[in-house]
Amino acid sequence: MEGETAAKAAASSSSSPSRYESQKRRDWNTVLQYLKNHKPPLSLSRCSGAHVIEFLKYLDQFGKTKVHVLACPFFGEPDPPAQCTCPLRQAWGSLDALIGRLRAAFEEIGGGLPESNPFAAKAVRIYLKEVRETQAKARGIPYDKKKRKRPFTAKATPNVDGGEGSGGSGGAALVVASTMV
Repeated sequence: MEGETAAKAAASSSSSPSRYESQKRRDWNTVLQYLKNHKPPLSLSRCSGAHVIEFLKYLDQFGKTKVHVLACPFFGEPDPPAQCTCPLRQAWGSLDALIGRLRAAFEEIGGGLPESNPFAAKAVRIYLKEVRETQAKARGIPYDKKKRKRPFTAKATPNVDGGEGSGGSGGAALVVASTMV
């Protein structure tokens, strides 16, 4: 009997959910509670990208990130020298991670086709992009898109042997470097 209890305890501790899985479950339960308390109450099947954005805006009241408004004297300053009355919001990175977890949770419960996932809606992606840009401007730190390296197409190099090599044309050899675009 004792060994059986110890085995169950060991099995339950080794199969406890990861921190990510626990957070995903909490987030999912929060969304379901929000939809239940929505006026009028919403079922998950009737939830759209607009409802997801509404949920993200609702979460702003619990945020801890100061986002300076355009009229604030500290707008665009990364390290403001004094306090201001600008609102606290959810940080873009937190919202982005939350949406990633909710998108995965929706897929795990078998919410339907990927196109029907309200957490993956184009409107949600656009909203997150706007939040990121707004917060970056308010802090004075631009989120520049990483520059793509230009594909390396062709480069003319002279022959090493001065054009007198075996079978060479005596001119410049064309070296082509292929890159994936």
